[in-house]
Amino acid sequence: MKKTFTLLLSFLLGLGALGAQDTFSIVAVDTETGEVGSAGASCVPNAGSLGGVILISGIIPGRGGINGQALVCIPHVNLNNALEQMEAGLSPQEIIEWLQNNDACGAGGPQDRQYGIADFDSLGNARTAAFTGTNTLDWAGHITGPNYSIQGNILLGPQILDSMEARFLREEGSLAKKLMAAMQGANVPGADSRCLDDGVSSFSAFLQVFKPTDPPDSPFLRLNVAEVPPGVEPIDSLQALFDAWMMTSSTRELPPQPELRLFPNPSPGTLTLEVYNLPGRTAPGLLRVFDFQGREVFRTHLKERKTTLEMPGALGDGLYWLSLEDESGRQLARKKWLLLR
Repeated sequence: MKKTFTLLLSFLLGLGALGAQDTFSIVAVDTETGEVGSAGASCVPNAGSLGGVILISGIIPGRGGINGQALVCIPHVNLNNALEQMEAGLSPQEIIEWLQNNDACGAGGPQDRQYGIADFDSLGNARTAAFTGTNTLDWAGHITGPNYSIQGNILLGPQILDSMEARFLREEGSLAKKLMAAMQGANVPGADSRCLDDGVSSFSAFLQVFKPTDPPDSPFLRLNVAEVPPGVEPIDSLQALFDAWMMTSSTRELPPQPELRLFPNPSPGTLTLEVYNLPGRTAPGLLRVFDFQGREVFRTHLKERKTTLEMPGALGDGLYWLSLEDESGRQLARKKWLLLR
Protein backbone atom coordinates (compact mmCIF):
# COMPACT_ATOMS: atom_id res chain seq x y z
CA MET A 1 0.00 0.00 0.00
CA LYS A 2 1.11 3.51 -0.76
CA LYS A 3 1.26 5.76 2.31
CA THR A 4 1.58 9.53 2.30
CA PHE A 5 1.73 11.56 5.50
CA THR A 6 1.84 15.33 5.87
CA LEU A 7 1.81 17.37 9.04
CA LEU A 8 -1.15 19.68 8.61
CA LEU A 9 -4.97 19.79 8.38
CA SER A 10 -7.72 22.27 8.99
CA PHE A 11 -11.41 22.47 9.81
CA LEU A 12 -13.50 25.51 10.68
CA LEU A 13 -17.13 26.07 11.54
CA GLY A 14 -18.21 29.45 10.26
CA LEU A 15 -20.62 31.31 8.07
CA GLY A 16 -20.80 29.36 4.82
CA ALA A 17 -17.76 27.26 5.70
CA LEU A 18 -17.30 24.15 7.79
CA GLY A 19 -14.00 23.07 9.18
CA ALA A 20 -14.24 19.32 8.84
CA GLN A 21 -11.43 19.28 11.32
CA ASP A 22 -10.64 16.40 13.60
CA THR A 23 -12.00 14.16 10.87
CA PHE A 24 -11.14 10.63 9.77
CA SER A 25 -12.83 8.76 6.95
CA ILE A 26 -12.60 5.91 4.46
CA VAL A 27 -14.01 5.47 0.95
CA ALA A 28 -13.81 2.11 -0.83
CA VAL A 29 -15.14 0.02 -3.71
CA ASP A 30 -15.77 -3.72 -4.05
CA THR A 31 -14.83 -5.11 -7.47
CA GLU A 32 -16.77 -8.34 -6.84
CA THR A 33 -20.13 -6.76 -6.04
CA GLY A 34 -19.78 -3.32 -7.65
CA GLU A 35 -20.59 -1.69 -4.31
CA VAL A 36 -19.25 1.73 -3.32
CA GLY A 37 -19.11 2.76 0.32
CA SER A 38 -17.91 5.42 2.68
CA ALA A 39 -17.64 5.95 6.43
CA GLY A 40 -16.24 8.63 8.68
CA ALA A 41 -16.40 10.62 11.89
CA SER A 42 -15.54 14.09 13.08
CA CYS A 43 -15.12 16.20 16.18
CA VAL A 44 -16.81 19.20 14.56
CA PRO A 45 -19.14 20.80 17.14
CA ASN A 46 -22.83 21.20 16.26
CA ALA A 47 -22.49 18.96 13.19
CA GLY A 48 -26.05 17.81 13.79
CA SER A 49 -27.37 21.18 12.65
CA LEU A 50 -25.99 20.36 9.21
CA GLY A 51 -27.18 16.76 9.16
CA GLY A 52 -23.93 15.30 10.48
CA VAL A 53 -20.46 14.71 9.09
CA ILE A 54 -22.00 12.54 6.35
CA LEU A 55 -21.95 15.79 4.35
CA ILE A 56 -18.30 15.07 3.46
CA SER A 57 -19.31 11.95 1.47
CA GLY A 58 -20.46 11.82 -2.14
CA ILE A 59 -21.13 8.59 -4.06
CA ILE A 60 -22.14 7.74 -7.63
CA PRO A 61 -23.60 4.19 -7.56
CA GLY A 62 -21.60 1.76 -9.67
CA ARG A 63 -18.95 4.40 -10.36
CA GLY A 64 -17.16 5.58 -7.23
CA GLY A 65 -17.06 7.75 -4.13
CA ILE A 66 -15.33 10.89 -2.88
CA ASN A 67 -14.75 12.18 0.65
CA GLY A 68 -13.95 15.89 0.88
CA GLN A 69 -12.86 17.15 4.29
CA ALA A 70 -10.69 19.67 6.17
CA LEU A 71 -11.88 23.21 5.35
CA VAL A 72 -15.05 22.89 3.25
CA CYS A 73 -17.82 25.20 2.12
CA ILE A 74 -21.52 24.67 2.82
CA PRO A 75 -22.96 23.78 0.34
CA HIS A 76 -19.98 21.52 -0.36
CA VAL A 77 -19.20 23.01 -3.77
CA ASN A 78 -15.83 21.28 -4.25
CA LEU A 79 -17.36 17.87 -3.54
CA ASN A 80 -20.22 18.54 -5.93
CA ASN A 81 -17.80 19.62 -8.64
CA ALA A 82 -15.62 16.57 -8.02
CA LEU A 83 -18.61 14.26 -8.47
CA GLU A 84 -19.41 15.97 -11.77
CA GLN A 85 -15.86 15.29 -12.94
CA MET A 86 -16.17 11.65 -11.88
CA GLU A 87 -19.42 11.40 -13.83
CA ALA A 88 -17.57 12.86 -16.84
CA GLY A 89 -15.02 10.03 -16.67
CA LEU A 90 -11.98 11.54 -14.93
CA SER A 91 -9.83 9.16 -12.88
CA PRO A 92 -9.33 9.75 -9.12
CA GLN A 93 -5.92 11.35 -9.66
CA GLU A 94 -7.26 13.51 -12.48
CA ILE A 95 -10.11 14.66 -10.25
CA ILE A 96 -7.66 15.75 -7.55
CA GLU A 97 -5.57 17.65 -10.09
CA TRP A 98 -8.73 19.27 -11.45
CA LEU A 99 -9.79 20.33 -7.95
CA GLN A 100 -6.42 21.92 -7.27
CA ASN A 101 -6.79 24.01 -10.42
CA ASN A 102 -10.49 24.77 -9.95
CA ASP A 103 -11.06 25.24 -6.22
CA ALA A 104 -14.47 26.91 -5.84
CA CYS A 105 -14.77 27.26 -2.05
CA GLY A 106 -14.35 30.89 -1.01
CA ALA A 107 -12.82 29.95 2.36
CA GLY A 108 -9.12 29.08 2.18
CA GLY A 109 -7.58 27.48 -0.87
CA PRO A 110 -6.54 24.14 -2.37
CA GLN A 111 -3.94 23.49 0.33
CA ASP A 112 -6.67 23.70 3.00
CA ARG A 113 -8.46 20.65 1.57
CA GLN A 114 -8.25 16.91 2.04
CA TYR A 115 -9.72 14.34 -0.37
CA GLY A 116 -10.01 10.58 -0.65
CA ILE A 117 -11.34 8.98 -3.85
CA ALA A 118 -12.05 5.39 -4.97
CA ASP A 119 -13.75 4.35 -8.22
CA PHE A 120 -14.03 1.79 -11.02
CA ASP A 121 -12.45 2.23 -14.43
CA SER A 122 -14.33 1.21 -17.59
CA LEU A 123 -13.27 -2.43 -17.11
CA GLY A 124 -14.37 -2.56 -13.47
CA ASN A 125 -10.89 -2.29 -11.98
CA ALA A 126 -10.52 -0.30 -8.76
CA ARG A 127 -8.59 2.99 -8.72
CA THR A 128 -7.77 5.27 -5.78
CA ALA A 129 -6.12 8.59 -5.04
CA ALA A 130 -5.89 10.98 -2.09
CA PHE A 131 -4.68 14.47 -1.27
CA THR A 132 -3.78 16.22 1.98
CA GLY A 133 -3.08 19.95 1.67
CA THR A 134 -0.06 21.51 3.32
CA ASN A 135 -2.27 23.92 5.31
CA THR A 136 -4.21 21.17 7.06
CA LEU A 137 -3.50 20.85 10.78
CA ASP A 138 -1.27 18.34 12.55
CA TRP A 139 -1.61 15.43 12.48
CA ALA A 140 -2.91 14.96 8.97
CA GLY A 141 -2.31 12.40 6.26
CA HIS A 142 -3.74 9.63 4.12
CA ILE A 143 -3.26 6.02 3.08
CA THR A 144 -4.31 4.58 -0.27
CA GLY A 145 -4.71 0.90 -1.08
CA PRO A 146 -5.87 -0.96 -4.20
CA ASN A 147 -9.56 -0.27 -3.55
CA TYR A 148 -9.66 2.15 -0.61
CA SER A 149 -8.51 5.56 0.59
CA ILE A 150 -8.26 6.46 4.28
CA GLN A 151 -7.62 10.04 5.37
CA GLY A 152 -7.73 12.22 8.47
CA ASN A 153 -6.70 15.49 10.03
CA ILE A 154 -6.11 16.88 13.53
CA LEU A 155 -5.59 13.30 14.69
CA LEU A 156 -3.57 11.85 17.56
CA GLY A 157 -1.12 10.57 14.96
CA PRO A 158 -0.65 8.20 12.00
CA GLN A 159 -1.57 5.24 14.21
CA ILE A 160 -5.25 6.14 13.82
CA LEU A 161 -5.19 5.63 10.05
CA ASP A 162 -2.91 2.59 10.40
CA SER A 163 -5.43 0.99 12.74
CA MET A 164 -8.32 1.76 10.40
CA GLU A 165 -6.45 0.17 7.50
CA ALA A 166 -5.51 -2.93 9.51
CA ARG A 167 -9.11 -3.49 10.62
CA PHE A 168 -10.44 -2.95 7.09
CA LEU A 169 -8.02 -5.49 5.61
CA ARG A 170 -8.49 -8.06 8.37
CA GLU A 171 -12.30 -8.16 8.05
CA GLU A 172 -13.26 -10.83 5.50
CA GLY A 173 -16.93 -9.96 5.19
CA SER A 174 -18.88 -7.60 2.96
CA LEU A 175 -17.84 -4.05 2.14
CA ALA A 176 -20.27 -2.81 4.79
CA LYS A 177 -18.62 -5.00 7.43
CA LYS A 178 -15.15 -3.90 6.34
CA LEU A 179 -16.12 -0.23 6.63
CA MET A 180 -17.58 -0.78 10.09
CA ALA A 181 -14.42 -2.60 11.14
CA ALA A 182 -12.32 0.31 9.87
CA MET A 183 -14.36 2.73 11.98
CA GLN A 184 -13.76 0.60 15.07
CA GLY A 185 -10.05 0.95 14.34
CA ALA A 186 -10.40 4.64 15.26
CA ASN A 187 -12.63 4.08 18.29
CA VAL A 188 -10.21 5.53 20.83
CA PRO A 189 -10.57 8.71 22.93
CA GLY A 190 -9.14 11.63 21.03
CA ALA A 191 -8.76 9.84 17.70
CA ASP A 192 -9.72 13.34 16.60
CA SER A 193 -7.41 15.05 19.07
CA ARG A 194 -9.78 17.87 20.00
CA CYS A 195 -12.20 15.28 21.40
CA LEU A 196 -9.58 13.94 23.83
CA ASP A 197 -10.87 15.98 26.78
CA ASP A 198 -14.38 14.63 26.12
CA GLY A 199 -13.16 11.03 26.28
CA VAL A 200 -14.58 10.15 22.85
CA SER A 201 -13.21 9.70 19.34
CA SER A 202 -15.57 12.19 17.73
CA PHE A 203 -19.03 13.82 17.90
CA SER A 204 -20.61 12.60 14.64
CA ALA A 205 -20.25 9.44 12.52
CA PHE A 206 -21.74 7.78 9.42
CA LEU A 207 -21.54 4.74 7.14
CA GLN A 208 -23.20 4.21 3.76
CA VAL A 209 -22.96 1.65 0.97
CA PHE A 210 -24.52 1.77 -2.51
CA LYS A 211 -25.15 -1.23 -4.73
CA PRO A 212 -24.48 -0.51 -8.43
CA THR A 213 -28.19 -0.34 -9.25
CA ASP A 214 -29.24 1.80 -6.27
CA PRO A 215 -30.82 5.18 -7.03
CA PRO A 216 -28.37 8.06 -6.38
CA ASP A 217 -30.22 9.21 -3.27
CA SER A 218 -31.26 5.82 -1.88
CA PRO A 219 -28.44 3.47 -0.81
CA PHE A 220 -29.30 0.03 0.47
CA LEU A 221 -27.40 0.97 3.65
CA ARG A 222 -27.14 4.43 5.21
CA LEU A 223 -26.43 4.93 8.91
CA ASN A 224 -26.01 8.45 10.24
CA VAL A 225 -25.21 9.44 13.81
CA ALA A 226 -25.56 13.16 13.18
CA GLU A 227 -24.55 14.21 16.70
CA VAL A 228 -24.33 12.62 20.15
CA PRO A 229 -24.77 13.99 23.68
CA PRO A 230 -21.60 14.82 25.64
CA GLY A 231 -19.65 11.75 26.68
CA VAL A 232 -21.37 9.38 24.22
CA GLU A 233 -19.12 7.61 21.70
CA PRO A 234 -20.64 7.98 18.19
CA ILE A 235 -18.79 4.96 16.81
CA ASP A 236 -20.46 2.82 19.49
CA SER A 237 -23.79 4.31 18.42
CA LEU A 238 -22.92 3.59 14.79
CA GLN A 239 -22.05 0.00 15.68
CA ALA A 240 -25.41 -0.42 17.44
CA LEU A 241 -27.24 0.82 14.33
CA PHE A 242 -25.11 -1.45 12.16
CA ASP A 243 -25.82 -4.50 14.32
CA ALA A 244 -29.55 -3.79 14.19
CA TRP A 245 -29.38 -3.42 10.41
CA MET A 246 -27.50 -6.70 10.13
CA MET A 247 -30.23 -8.44 12.15
CA THR A 248 -33.02 -7.15 9.93
CA SER A 249 -31.14 -7.85 6.68
CA SER A 250 -29.90 -11.32 7.66
CA THR A 251 -30.61 -14.03 5.09
CA ARG A 252 -30.90 -16.67 7.84
CA GLU A 253 -32.72 -19.80 6.53
CA LEU A 254 -33.61 -18.57 3.06
CA PRO A 255 -34.07 -21.11 0.25
CA PRO A 256 -31.57 -21.11 -2.65
CA GLN A 257 -31.63 -17.75 -4.37
CA PRO A 258 -32.07 -17.22 -8.13
CA GLU A 259 -28.77 -17.20 -9.98
CA LEU A 260 -27.91 -15.67 -13.35
CA ARG A 261 -25.18 -17.38 -15.38
CA LEU A 262 -23.61 -15.97 -18.54
CA PHE A 263 -21.39 -17.50 -21.19
CA PRO A 264 -19.14 -16.74 -22.80
CA ASN A 265 -17.95 -14.04 -20.41
CA PRO A 266 -16.16 -11.96 -21.71
CA SER A 267 -18.05 -11.98 -24.99
CA PRO A 268 -18.11 -9.90 -28.20
CA GLY A 269 -21.79 -9.03 -27.83
CA THR A 270 -23.63 -12.34 -28.19
CA LEU A 271 -24.12 -14.21 -24.95
CA THR A 272 -26.26 -16.96 -23.50
CA LEU A 273 -28.05 -16.46 -20.18
CA GLU A 274 -29.35 -19.17 -17.89
CA VAL A 275 -31.47 -18.57 -14.79
CA TYR A 276 -31.21 -21.11 -11.96
CA ASN A 277 -33.16 -21.60 -8.71
CA LEU A 278 -36.20 -19.74 -10.01
CA PRO A 279 -39.28 -20.82 -8.02
CA GLY A 280 -42.22 -22.46 -9.79
CA ARG A 281 -42.65 -22.22 -13.53
CA THR A 282 -42.66 -18.45 -13.76
CA ALA A 283 -40.84 -16.68 -16.58
CA PRO A 284 -37.50 -15.19 -15.49
CA GLY A 285 -38.66 -11.55 -15.73
CA LEU A 286 -37.08 -8.28 -16.80
CA LEU A 287 -33.38 -8.13 -17.65
CA ARG A 288 -31.81 -4.68 -17.30
CA VAL A 289 -28.24 -3.85 -18.32
CA PHE A 290 -26.33 -1.03 -16.64
CA ASP A 291 -22.95 0.48 -17.44
CA PHE A 292 -20.45 1.11 -14.65
CA GLN A 293 -21.74 4.64 -14.17
CA GLY A 294 -25.09 3.17 -13.16
CA ARG A 295 -26.91 4.15 -16.37
CA GLU A 296 -29.39 1.72 -17.90
CA VAL A 297 -28.29 0.96 -21.47
CA PHE A 298 -30.56 -1.95 -22.42
CA ARG A 299 -33.57 -3.93 -21.20
CA THR A 300 -35.54 -6.93 -22.40
CA HIS A 301 -38.11 -9.36 -20.99
CA LEU A 302 -36.83 -12.92 -20.69
CA LYS A 303 -39.47 -15.54 -21.49
CA GLU A 304 -37.28 -18.61 -21.12
CA ARG A 305 -34.80 -19.69 -18.48
CA LYS A 306 -32.16 -20.12 -21.15
CA THR A 307 -31.85 -17.36 -23.73
CA THR A 308 -29.31 -16.18 -26.28
CA LEU A 309 -29.12 -12.40 -26.65
CA GLU A 310 -27.45 -10.07 -29.12
CA MET A 311 -26.51 -6.91 -27.24
CA PRO A 312 -26.89 -3.53 -29.01
CA GLY A 313 -23.99 -2.69 -31.31
CA ALA A 314 -23.82 0.81 -29.82
CA LEU A 315 -22.47 -0.54 -26.51
CA GLY A 316 -18.77 0.12 -26.13
CA ASP A 317 -16.22 -2.27 -24.68
CA GLY A 318 -16.22 -2.38 -20.91
CA LEU A 319 -17.80 -3.87 -17.82
CA TYR A 320 -21.60 -3.98 -17.39
CA TRP A 321 -24.04 -5.14 -14.72
CA LEU A 322 -26.96 -7.40 -15.69
CA SER A 323 -29.90 -7.20 -13.27
CA LEU A 324 -32.78 -9.68 -13.35
CA GLU A 325 -36.02 -8.38 -11.81
CA ASP A 326 -39.45 -9.84 -11.18
CA GLU A 327 -42.77 -8.22 -12.15
CA SER A 328 -42.78 -6.05 -9.02
CA GLY A 329 -39.32 -4.67 -9.79
CA ARG A 330 -37.58 -6.69 -7.07
CA GLN A 331 -34.06 -7.71 -8.02
CA LEU A 332 -33.69 -11.50 -8.24
CA ALA A 333 -30.09 -11.80 -9.39
CA ARG A 334 -27.26 -9.79 -10.91
CA LYS A 335 -24.06 -10.55 -12.73
CA LYS A 336 -21.04 -8.74 -14.14
CA TRP A 337 -20.49 -9.00 -17.87
CA LEU A 338 -17.41 -7.90 -19.81
CA LEU A 339 -17.99 -6.78 -23.40
CA LEU A 340 -14.96 -7.12 -25.68
CA ARG A 341 -15.82 -6.80 -29.34
